[in-house]
Amino acid sequence: MPAWLVDLFSQYGYAAVFVGVLLENAGLPVPGETVLLAGSALAHSGRLSLPLVMATATAGAILGDNTGFFIGRRGGRAVVERLGRYVGITPQHLEQFDAFFLAHGPKTVFIARFVTGLRVVGALLAGGSQMRWPVFLFYNASGAVVWSIAIGIAGYLLGHSWNLLEEWIGRTGLVAFVIVAILAVVAIRRGRRPRTS
Repeated sequence: MPAWLVDLFSQYGYAAVFVGVLLENAGLPVPGETVLLAGSALAHSGRLSLPLVMATATAGAILGDNTGFFIGRRGGRAVVERLGRYVGITPQHLEQFDAFFLAHGPKTVFIARFVTGLRVVGALLAGGSQMRWPVFLFYNASGAVVWSIAIGIAGYLLGHSWNLLEEWIGRTGLVAFVIVAILAVVAIRRGRRPRTS
């Protein structure tokens, strides 16, 4: 395990898990999943409690995602509409995104939890698409619980081999990201096809 992670946990313990996961889920590129893995691996060696690590990660994930959701709801859409053209996002793209989120939003919120890149921006996108907050909260909290338990158990069971653990989680996240990207492209292309009666 990297020395910086050991130092972080020796000083801050569960607070490091909470803050790391919260910041990642609020939309900042912080290695929240790595922090959860490290906390779980340290639980394997008896330095932390695995149930407390998973509960702390769940709380951080839910609070962070709700922060990201409300940032997206309050200002994210306006920023994209104003600056999107500079990165190739047109009003038509936004309409397609809205249609995709209308049809697949709850599933996307749940699955985004397990996809490294999407986990950082998923809540912002959900808020910007005007998804209803109670729907978001349910799928977000469900995903946070499952994610925290799954990653926590993986970190605990593979706590003796940090390199294997990072490699396994990295590959899983990459595969999930590719699958989600393909499904999004297919859904957008289907939406573009003219309907025949």
